[in-house]
Amino acid sequence: MVKTKAHDSVAVRRGNLGLVLRHIAEHGPCARTEVAAATGLSHASVTTLVADLVVRGLVCEDGVLNRGGRGRPRRLLRMVPGRASTIAVQISADQLRVAVADLAGTIGWRDIAPHDSTAGVPASMADAVAAAVRRAETAVPADAELVRVAIAMAGPVGDDDAQTVLVAPDFGWLRPVRLRALVAARLPSVTCPIAVINDANAAALAEYHAHPQRPRAAVYIAAGTGIGGGVVLDGRIHTGSHGIAGEPGHMPIAIDGPACTCGARGCLVCYTGPEAVLTAAGLGDLLRRDGLGPAADRLVQALDRRDERALAAMDIAGQALGTAILSITSLLDIDEVILGGVLAPWFPWLEPAIRQQLSGRRALVPAVEPTVTPALLGADATLLGVIEFARRAALSDPATVPYRHRP
Repeated sequence: MVKTKAHDSVAVRRGNLGLVLRHIAEHGPCARTEVAAATGLSHASVTTLVADLVVRGLVCEDGVLNRGGRGRPRRLLRMVPGRASTIAVQISADQLRVAVADLAGTIGWRDIAPHDSTAGVPASMADAVAAAVRRAETAVPADAELVRVAIAMAGPVGDDDAQTVLVAPDFGWLRPVRLRALVAARLPSVTCPIAVINDANAAALAEYHAHPQRPRAAVYIAAGTGIGGGVVLDGRIHTGSHGIAGEPGHMPIAIDGPACTCGARGCLVCYTGPEAVLTAAGLGDLLRRDGLGPAADRLVQALDRRDERALAAMDIAGQALGTAILSITSLLDIDEVILGGVLAPWFPWLEPAIRQQLSGRRALVPAVEPTVTPALLGADATLLGVIEFARRAALSDPATVPYRHRP
């Protein structure tokens, strides 16, 4: 399609609508003059855009600010979060976690259900996700508009219009899968945009926004079945050129290390991945028999009683993690490294080795050492991140919400 000036004008106006709504959502109640000053838009443009948002039911006036002296009192604006809803879906190996939230990110309904999708058959997963979305639709309030569906999936997701899942070995997907298209085909009644994002990126976004200081740049590293992660810059997920930025598990940290399943040698996952750590601690059989949760808990018990084998495994994992953090910070100059998944409860035993690895750099340039902290949100991180992703996407494009009556 050839773009025209009219097309460009519509796109600019949609972008400005989002600019105004995001400011009101983050800083309201606030006056039109404050919105104009913060966004750089003229007061006349802000007045027109606010009128549009009011008719859509997304913004309302919320009192009057009168600071005394001359001039007219300023009418304050606030967002109406319940006017629109989003649906978030988190896919894990054996279940789907689903939530309905408003534009403030407040969860109004949530559900956890097992899925019986067939390994290596993406269509069966799409069936399960579509069924979960249909269940969630019934929980969307009658006076709210469904404006986004967002799905978090393990494996790198391409940064293209198709949002293709490039590979997902844990699900037997060894070739690219257009999961969004598969789900959309099963939901013909859903007219709002559907998005697919990497689950570790979603968790990274949630942990970033849960951070008390909100650093400018943060890297999230999480260990589950392997090691994943995400990069957040200025509050946004950074996915790189192909959608795979922030995947530290297969960062080589030793040129003569063990062979990795990815084809390289000495990758971080070979030393700090749960399978490597638990096997080194003598808990490999328990991991294979009972799964990650019980084995990870047993490791913490062994560490508490200062079991030598467990402590040695954790020391190696911490050294490897510290080496990876040095490489990451040298390349990206980040403020914060957040450790999630099983790395969070393991943090007290990982930290000494991590700090030792960083000590040389700290002595030379102490001001650039990143803060390394455990994650705060636990198992909820991914779902909360999908909600935040969907919320931000909806705030950026308010035109997806129809007028309640024509202006």
